[in-house]
Amino acid sequence: MPNFAQKHTKITTFYLIEPSGFDLKPRLRVSSKWKKAVLVIPVLATEFTVEENRPVFENIVKQLKGVTYLSRIIFGLDRATDDEALELADICKKYGLRNYLIQHNDGPGFSSIYKQLNDAGFGLDQPGKGKNMFMSFGIAQALGAQCVGLIDADIRTFNRHQLDRLLFPVIALNYDFSKAFYSRIANRRMYGRVKRLLLDPLLIALKRKFTESKEEKVLRLIDFLLAFHYQLSGEVAFDINLLKRMHFATNWGVEIFTLIEVYRKASNVAQVQFSLKPFDHKHQEVSPKDRQKGLHKMAIDIVTTLLSALVVEEGIEISDHFIRDLTVTYLGVADELIKKYADNSAFSGLEYDRNEEEAMVRGVFKDALIFAGDLLTSPYRLTERFLRLLSTHKVFKKYLDAGIAEDILQVEQETQSQLFETPQTVSWERVVMKLPKIMYDIIDVIEEEKKLYE
Repeated sequence: MPNFAQKHTKITTFYLIEPSGFDLKPRLRVSSKWKKAVLVIPVLATEFTVEENRPVFENIVKQLKGVTYLSRIIFGLDRATDDEALELADICKKYGLRNYLIQHNDGPGFSSIYKQLNDAGFGLDQPGKGKNMFMSFGIAQALGAQCVGLIDADIRTFNRHQLDRLLFPVIALNYDFSKAFYSRIANRRMYGRVKRLLLDPLLIALKRKFTESKEEKVLRLIDFLLAFHYQLSGEVAFDINLLKRMHFATNWGVEIFTLIEVYRKASNVAQVQFSLKPFDHKHQEVSPKDRQKGLHKMAIDIVTTLLSALVVEEGIEISDHFIRDLTVTYLGVADELIKKYADNSAFSGLEYDRNEEEAMVRGVFKDALIFAGDLLTSPYRLTERFLRLLSTHKVFKKYLDAGIAEDILQVEQETQSQLFETPQTVSWERVVMKLPKIMYDIIDVIEEEKKLYE
C-alpha cells in the first residue's frame, strides 16, 4: 500500500515477485517517453584503468548494449586524461555500444561550459560527483530527454533488467521519481553500514525526540525519509520536469539531500526493488582516525546535510543540549538495531561481528554526530562567551560603545548562513533563465566531442 508522508507526496513501493523478471519493453513502448530516456553514469578513470575494477565496468557496458529504449548513455568522466577518455570509447566500441556520449569533464569542450557557468556566478569550481552529475543532467536536458536515470559505475552485480525496473515507474507510469532498494550482503556478511548503523538510528532518534514535542512539520520529513528501504542507494530516475528544478549536494550527503529535494518538489514517488539477489559494489574504508576520508567523511556530510535541512527548512533550533540528547538517544537506538542484526544474521547463517559494529557506532558514527553538531553550534557558543567577556570588563566599554557587539552578531549571522548551507548546485531551470543560450552551447560541444571518439 502507498505511504503518505506528506499531503502531496505519495510513496509507492514496487516489490519484485518474479526473480527472473519479465520483458518490460512492450509496456515501455506505449509510453510517450519511449526512446526519450537518457542514462547517466558518473565514472572515474580508475573504474576502467585499474585492473581489478575493469571487469566490473566492462560488464555494465556489456549489459547496456541490450537496452533498446535509451536514446543516449552519458558517461560523466572525471579525473581522466585525453588518452583515458579514448580508452573509454574503445571499451564502448568493443561491446558494440553505439548510443554513448563521453562527457570528459577535464577536456576543452566541457571545460568551456563549466567556465561559462562559473563566469555567470553559479560556482561549479568544486570537483566531485555532484558537479559531474549536474553537467550530465544539463546534457540530458539539451538532448530532449523526458526521463533521466542514474547508476554508479562500480556495481559488481549489475544486469540490464535492474535498469528496466528502476526506470519503469517514470517511463511507463508517469512517476516523478524512482529510487532503487536491495539487500547489501557480500561474502556472507551484511554491508550498508552507514544506512544501518548511522542513518536509520539517527532518523529514529530524531523521530522519538520530535514526537515528544509534537513537531509535525519535522516529523513529516523524517517519516518520508524512513519510508525508504535504502535511502543511500545511488540508483535513481527522474522525470525531466522534476529534474529541471532539482538542486544536488556536492558532498557525500548527495543521496540524502536528493531525497529531501524530492520531498519538497515531487508528488508521485516510487521505490523499486532493484534485485532479489544481494547487491554489491565497491566498499569504502571506515577510516576511524581520519574525518576527511571514507565512511567517516561520508557520515559527517550526511549528518550535517540532514541537520541543516531540519534547521533551514523545518525551523528547529540546534544547541549543545540538543546534540547531547540526540547522541544519547541515537546510541540507544543503534544498540537496539545491532541486536536485531545479530539475531537476523544468526537466523540466516551469516557472519556477524557485533563488537566491530558496536565499535563503528561508538568510534566513528558517534564522533561524526558530535563533530557535525559542534560545527553547527559553534557560532552560538563563541558569540555568547565573547559577548559575556566584553560586558563584564570595563576595559572593553569603549569597544562596546563603538558598536563591536553589533559587528559580532552580524559575523555570527553570516557564519551561520555558511554552516547551514549544504554545498549544492543550482537548478538547471535557474541556469537557463540566466543563460538562455546555454543549451545550444552544450549541443555544439556534444557535436564536437562526438568526432573525437568516432
